[in-house]
Amino acid sequence: MEEFYIQIRHVHIGAVIASGSLFFLRGAALNLFRQGWAMARPLRWLSYAIDTVLLTAALMLMTIIQQYPFADVWLTTKVMLLVGYVVLGSFALKRGRTPRQRTVAWAAALVVFLFIITVARAHDPLGVFAAL
Repeated sequence: MEEFYIQIRHVHIGAVIASGSLFFLRGAALNLFRQGWAMARPLRWLSYAIDTVLLTAALMLMTIIQQYPFADVWLTTKVMLLVGYVVLGSFALKRGRTPRQRTVAWAAALVVFLFIITVARAHDPLGVFAAL
């Protein structure tokens, strides 16, 4: 599997971009423009499919580089942030009781998503703030 590291990494990065972009678009449509199509079944299934590819590639990369959550601090941080992102995303798209709650959860989820990227790029739990 090691010989496919670069290809798997590219799939992972592409899935990160696709997942984040779809979440941004669905959240904007639903929370800013009140468009019901953002919750259409095909878009939800597409989101599940992208996230499955993303997680599968992540697990493969983790195995190749032999760094694991709860053993490597940056990866533990990334997993914990991912849990927070999923919870916030759930409130942003479905569970938020008011439009304001959904919009705040959507914005917070986007901030967490971007921070996850900085943690991944830096391989440091402080992400972008590690260089300060």
